[in-house]
Amino acid sequence: MAFDSHETIRPTHPCTISMMLCLILTATFFAATPTQWISRGIGGGGALFSPSFSPHNPNELYVACDMSGLYRTTDLGLSWSLVDFKQMQVDRPSRVQFTNDPSILYCLNFKGDSGVPYKSMDGGLTWNPLSSDPTDHDAFSLAVDSGNLNRIVISDFTRVYFSNDGGASFAKKYETADNNSGCHLAGIFFDGDNIYIGTSQGLLVSADGGRNFAVSPVTGIPSSQKMFSFAGAKQDEKVRLFAVTLDAGSVYARVNIESEYTNYKSIYVLDWGQSNWTQKTSGIAATHYPSFVSAAENNISTVYVAGGDDNELPIIYKSTDGGTSWRSVLLTANNQNVFTGWAGYRGDRDWSYGGAALGFAVAPNDANKFAYTDLGFAHLSSDGGATWKQTYVNSADQNPPNAPTPKGKSYHGIGLENTSCWWLTWSDSNNLFAAFTDIRGIRSADSGISWSFNYTGHNLNTMYQSIQHPTNGFLYAATSSVHDMYQSTYLTDARIDGARNRAGRVLFSTDQGAAWQLLHDFGMPVIWVAPDSSNPNRLYASAIHSSLGGIFVSDDIQRGAASSWRKLANPPRTEGHPFNIVLLNDGTLACTYSGRRAGSPLAFTSSSGVFTSTDGGNTWMDRSDPGMRYWTKDLIVDAHDPTQSTWYVSVFNGWGGPPNNLGGLYRTTNRGQSWTRIFNADSVESCAIDPVNADEMYVTTEREGLWYSSNFNTINPTFTEVFSYPFLHPLRVFFNPSNSKEIWITSFGNGLRVGGQAERLRPRRRP
Repeated sequence: MAFDSHETIRPTHPCTISMMLCLILTATFFAATPTQWISRGIGGGGALFSPSFSPHNPNELYVACDMSGLYRTTDLGLSWSLVDFKQMQVDRPSRVQFTNDPSILYCLNFKGDSGVPYKSMDGGLTWNPLSSDPTDHDAFSLAVDSGNLNRIVISDFTRVYFSNDGGASFAKKYETADNNSGCHLAGIFFDGDNIYIGTSQGLLVSADGGRNFAVSPVTGIPSSQKMFSFAGAKQDEKVRLFAVTLDAGSVYARVNIESEYTNYKSIYVLDWGQSNWTQKTSGIAATHYPSFVSAAENNISTVYVAGGDDNELPIIYKSTDGGTSWRSVLLTANNQNVFTGWAGYRGDRDWSYGGAALGFAVAPNDANKFAYTDLGFAHLSSDGGATWKQTYVNSADQNPPNAPTPKGKSYHGIGLENTSCWWLTWSDSNNLFAAFTDIRGIRSADSGISWSFNYTGHNLNTMYQSIQHPTNGFLYAATSSVHDMYQSTYLTDARIDGARNRAGRVLFSTDQGAAWQLLHDFGMPVIWVAPDSSNPNRLYASAIHSSLGGIFVSDDIQRGAASSWRKLANPPRTEGHPFNIVLLNDGTLACTYSGRRAGSPLAFTSSSGVFTSTDGGNTWMDRSDPGMRYWTKDLIVDAHDPTQSTWYVSVFNGWGGPPNNLGGLYRTTNRGQSWTRIFNADSVESCAIDPVNADEMYVTTEREGLWYSSNFNTINPTFTEVFSYPFLHPLRVFFNPSNSKEIWITSFGNGLRVGGQAERLRPRRRP
């Protein structure tokens, strides 16, 4: 499987003054919202990195996700919790650093899209930035001495810094003149006054506790190779160092290994005091490519390497003689020694879905315990690789080793939900279909308790939406090979129009999502479908392409794949990025067009907004507030307004000139003839109005989590953060149509969560 991470990278915009005042005024928030949001789903599915075992608790492990989530288990993968986004937002380099004090931890926080060194003094409950940051909020790596909580190494693109006072101050210890590839930190081994730092520029060594560092003159690694991964161990006063090298051109600061792992060159071992690294690769298959090396700090004989092979399958090798000989210990053929979840040999996804290892770690004090992460999952072994187990579904659901993984089985997630869910559809009180990125979609037949891939006919990367037709009860879905549409990394024509293997289809199902059938293949991403309740044979769809895209309609969907489709006229200013479609009771069409960036340098085009048509899409009126012209998202019609005149539209901030500071939630009471921005959030994804209580609304944001109002109908409504919701980027809110007290949240990177209103308290404003 090709790498398919769905990251969001964009400049950070500070909260507006009004939002900050709102947050201060409601710091003690006791609103009518659930006090907990339970993670639900099928587990896994997104990229994970940087596993890290605690030296104090043998069952504690952290893993990081490039979708900002830091996940923690304290029962060795039987269940996971998410560190609240207000405390920590991570990316692939965010390896939690344990120290000799179980209360003191360090980690890189990517809250502002670049690494900032943070410290916890209460075992990871709360985190704060170090008082000193020599990288000016652009740290590439961080490592801490597990035997001395005050010794820290931080690097940026070209420099390496050292602190011996817990981060109160840092001193530069090394700087490379290589401004092309910088200085990649492959790993660090602390041994009292001796500190060994493996880098792409050589082995940095200090013999005086970090006061001075120098590049070691040790030889043996050719100049055509550079260290990607490095580890060390000490036993009986003997220090042994290990390194994995890649082609020199493949190692650079903040290298992404998934694009370079086939450029593996060799494994090297050095007993400190020797003058040369020794190449040791006996037993490594020619078509296998190790990337990571790791060892327990107290065992110089047992060492492991992890990577991938020619078929994009994961590999793990073990040596018990210090690297002299190696043998494979992850036997994926027929799942020989692996207890699998839904992914495995012949499973719902094969081993190639997760692909090569993206992260690997051995427990610092137990050579028999180690874990690797990949594009979808985390697996671990606690018996030296004799057996492996998945850590993303309930252990009662996992499948036995030495047998193919079954297809279509139902699983219970355990909190490791690390991919994007866009939509949730109930066919009835028991049957749900959730639309996802990467894992495509999942079904539940027990009201969302367990989930499966027990369906056919949908095989594109992403389902953006599925709706139940109000007349015939069929499900209709918008699907695409292009993920993350209208997030910050998918706004340009090149990223969307020119996407490799670009495809987009409207599907339908007559059996609650068990079998999907093709209704129409647009050959470009489809992000939205909308039925016409007055005409059961009519369906609208939003298909995306800068010149060919727009809103399409079919009047004969009863013909299935033989249905005919025609493109409606383009609304004024638009350039092929349609999004929401809403058909009002009187036949009026309302739609949103979303963000687009073009030109050189790239800039937002004024082609977004809200548009209406009263003649079936032949002509359109521009109903956009000036704030909506660059990056508009969802349009929600207030179901409590019988005239359907009250709408809410969510808007993202752009960056660079006119698009700045436009984000928020806008309201109209006259179908877009005039607008008021009622919530000045940085970037609002969507909102949902309680179907029972017309005064309650939830609002989802890109970076500020979930928000709530109990008086949004007033002239100056109050919005308060739902502190119990732990993820920074919820997407949409759904009320269970069979139980309005049950609220579901989809998210951009944390799957599904559900909360219940039965436990609600009434709102109380802070004086």
